[in-house]
Amino acid sequence: MNELNKNDFVTIWLDGQMCGIPVLQVHDVLSTQVITKIPQSPDWVAGVLNLRGQIVTAIDLRKRLELGEREDDEDNMNVVVEYENEPYSLIIDKVGDVLSLSEEFFERNPVTLEACWQGISSGIFRLENDLLVILDIEKLLSFEESKIAA
Repeated sequence: MNELNKNDFVTIWLDGQMCGIPVLQVHDVLSTQVITKIPQSPDWVAGVLNLRGQIVTAIDLRKRLELGEREDDEDNMNVVVEYENEPYSLIIDKVGDVLSLSEEFFERNPVTLEACWQGISSGIFRLENDLLVILDIEKLLSFEESKIAA
């Protein structure tokens, strides 16, 4: 069996775009969760959830990336990652498969990649029928830089 490596990605979908998160950074994949709102937090902070007794901050990636609203009848999913020793639940549209991709097909972000993906992506893989945008968790969850940019 193939061992997990840095070129294995959990695929997720956000507003029709396929993205990849390095599999070694994914701690859990969860269905829709009960989320408690946090007063006076940025709108992209959905709130907190309880994961086996641990409080986890939930980030709505659609709002974080200023994408369109999710349809009310669509169930979302949560991918739990860790950043600076804190767990974060990324609220996404759906989870796909784990893909093992060869380093030789990795490309830097093309200039034509939409701006919302440019700032949080480490690069792309061109697949047969899709473009896989690799999410950089550090860039995605760098809140201080987000405050400065706002």
